[in-house]
Amino acid sequence: MELTLPKELPTYPIFVEGIRRAPDRGYKLTPEQTETALKNALRYIPQELHAQLAPEFMEELLTRGKIYGYRFRPQGDLKAKPIDEYKGKCIEGKAFQVMIDNNLCFDIALYPYELVTYGETGQVCQNWMQYRLIKMYLEELTQEQTLVVESGHPLGLFKSKPEAPRVIITNSMMVGLFDNQKDWDIAAQMGVANYGQMTAGGWMYIGPQGIVHGTFNTLLNAGRMKLGIPQDGDLRGHLFVSSGLGGMSGAQPKAAEIAGATAIIAEVDSSRIETRHRQGWVHYITEDMGEAFKMAHEAMQRREPCSIAYHGNIVDLLEYAVAHNIHIELLSDQTSCHAVYEGGYCPVGISFAERTRLLKEDREEFCRLVDQSLHRHFNVIKELVARGTYFFDYGNSFMKAIYDSGVKEISRNGIDEKNGFIWPSYVEDIMGPELFDYGYGPFRWVCLSGKHEDLIKTDHAAMACIDKNRRGQDLDNWIWIRDAEKNNLVVGTQARILYQDAVGRMNIALKFNEMVRNGEVGPIMLGRDHHDVSGTDSPFRETSNIKDGSNVMADMAVQCFAGNCARGMSLVALHNGGGVGIGKAINGGFGMVCDGSERVDRILRSAMLWDVMGGVARRSWARNQHAMETSEEFNRQMDGYHITMPYLADDSLVKETVNEALKNYHHNK
Repeated sequence: MELTLPKELPTYPIFVEGIRRAPDRGYKLTPEQTETALKNALRYIPQELHAQLAPEFMEELLTRGKIYGYRFRPQGDLKAKPIDEYKGKCIEGKAFQVMIDNNLCFDIALYPYELVTYGETGQVCQNWMQYRLIKMYLEELTQEQTLVVESGHPLGLFKSKPEAPRVIITNSMMVGLFDNQKDWDIAAQMGVANYGQMTAGGWMYIGPQGIVHGTFNTLLNAGRMKLGIPQDGDLRGHLFVSSGLGGMSGAQPKAAEIAGATAIIAEVDSSRIETRHRQGWVHYITEDMGEAFKMAHEAMQRREPCSIAYHGNIVDLLEYAVAHNIHIELLSDQTSCHAVYEGGYCPVGISFAERTRLLKEDREEFCRLVDQSLHRHFNVIKELVARGTYFFDYGNSFMKAIYDSGVKEISRNGIDEKNGFIWPSYVEDIMGPELFDYGYGPFRWVCLSGKHEDLIKTDHAAMACIDKNRRGQDLDNWIWIRDAEKNNLVVGTQARILYQDAVGRMNIALKFNEMVRNGEVGPIMLGRDHHDVSGTDSPFRETSNIKDGSNVMADMAVQCFAGNCARGMSLVALHNGGGVGIGKAINGGFGMVCDGSERVDRILRSAMLWDVMGGVARRSWARNQHAMETSEEFNRQMDGYHITMPYLADDSLVKETVNEALKNYHHNK
C-alpha cells in the first residue's frame, strides 16, 4: 500500500466572494528558517512538482504568514455529508471525515480557506496537503489500525486492535522551554505546530451551539448568584453586555435570549454581525450606542428577551454607559484574547479594516494600540464594577491579556498571575462550583446519518435519562434539551450539546448505542468540549476554581488523555492552548463512535466514567466542597472505584502554626 498525494497538480481553487479570510499572520522567519519551512511543505509533494509549487508556497508564506497549500483545497463548500456517502473500511474512518468536513464548511468555519474553525487561530490541521492525506488515511483505516496525527501531520497508520483508539491526535505540544507565543509563531510558520483549539484540531466542533449552552448556564447562574433570580426564574428585565460575535463562535446573544435576558453585544467585524443575524442568533443591529441602550431599556421594561448587535468597539460602548450613567448588571467579554496580538482583539479608535492593514503592515504599531486599548478597557470596567456591575472573564484570556499589557493592578496577589485576577473567571465563580465540581459538563453528539429525525429521537431519549427533580442543574439541562428544537440551535451537522454529569453521560451514551443497535437511528458520534470537568488544566479558565496550588499543573489533562486511550475511545486528543492561548492550558478530549456493538458498550461503561470522574477527583483533592460531596457519593455507590479523599485542616490551627513558625524563623535569622 502506497499513500501519497498524486503526481498531477489539482486545479487551483476558485475562492468564493464574501467568505471570510484569515488576516496575514506576518512573516517572521530568518532566511534559514524560511528554507526549512519551504522544505517542510514540499515534503508532502512528489518531487516532479516542486519547481512549480515552490514559488506558490513561498508567496503564501510571505503574503499570508503561513503556507496553507491553497492549491490542494477541494473546490466549493466542504459541507458534511451523511456518513454513508464517505469511503472507508471502518465506520470510525467515515465518521471522522464527517466531523472534519463539518469543521471546515462555510456555515461553521471562521476562515474556511485557512482551515480555521473558530477562535481566530483554531485549525483542523496546518495545510491542505495534510487535509488530503488525512482523508486518504481515513478511507484506508481499519479496526486493526490507529492513525497518528501530530500537529496536523498524519504520521501514518500503525497496527493496533479494535479496542484501541482509531485516531490519536496531539497539537502544539511544545517543550517547556519553548512553550510561549513567540516560539510557537515561528514553529507554526515553519509548518511544525498546529493550534488545534481542541474541538477544531480534535475534529469535534459541532458549531456554535456548544458555547451557547455554556454561556446560557453561566448567565442563568450569574443571575441567581448576583441578581437574586429564583431557581425557576430567568433573566427577563435584566441587562447583559459583552463583545465578540465570531471568533469565539458568537453565541452570546442567542444564549442571552434563551436565558430571557436583554443583551447588547459589540462586534467590530460587520461580516460576523451579518452572519449571526442571518442565522437568527441576533435580532437587531445598530451602529448607534444611544439607540442600542434605548432598545435594550424598552425590552427590559417589556420584560421580553432581546438581543442587539452593536457594530462598533466595546470600549466605546462601555465608556458611553459610564458617561450616561447607564447601569449594566452583567458584563463579560468573548473576543479571542488568547490571540490578542494576532487579530483576536481590535483596538479602540481604529476600524476593523485598519486593524487588518496594521496586522499585515505594521505589527508593532498594532500591538501598541492593543495594549493602549486594553488599558482603557480595564479602566472602564473598573469604574462600572465600582458602580455595581458584575464582571466576569469568560475564559478567553481577557484578564491575562490586560495583565500582559502592563496593568499589574489586575493581579489578585499583587505579584503575578498565579492566583488569578481581581475579577473572577466565570469558572471560578459560577461554572466551577455550580457545575464542574459535580461533574456536569458539555456532553455532545452528532447524528452521523445527517437525518434531523435522528436528532429528535436522541433529544427525547436524552430527556428520558434525566431525573429533573434531583438537582436544579438537572432541571436546567432537562429544559435546555426540551427546548433545543424550538431554539433552532443546529448549524452544520445534526448535532446537540447537553450538560451532564458522569453517570448521566454514561447512561445517555449507552442508550444511544442501544438505539443504533436496534436500528432506531443511524450511527452516532459522541464527544465533548475542552471546556469541561477533567479534560483541561487551565489556571485562567477550566481550573480557575482550584486553590491548592495545582492550578498550574497539567497532570489531569494528560491523565485524562492517557486514560481515554487505554480504555479505547475512538478518537483521543491532547492539545496545548485551548481557548486561552499557547502555554496557558493543556487539554485532552475524545470522540466515540456508537455503532451499536457490545464492544462500544464495554468501552462506554469504563471510559465515560473515567473521563469525568478523574476531574471530579482532582477537584475533590483540591478541597472543593461539591466535588468532595460528589466523590464521596461515587465511592459509596460504584463498585471497583475508589477516589482518594482529603482530610481538612482547621484554618485557625494552620494560620496560628504558620505565623508562630515564621515569627521564630525571621527572629532567628
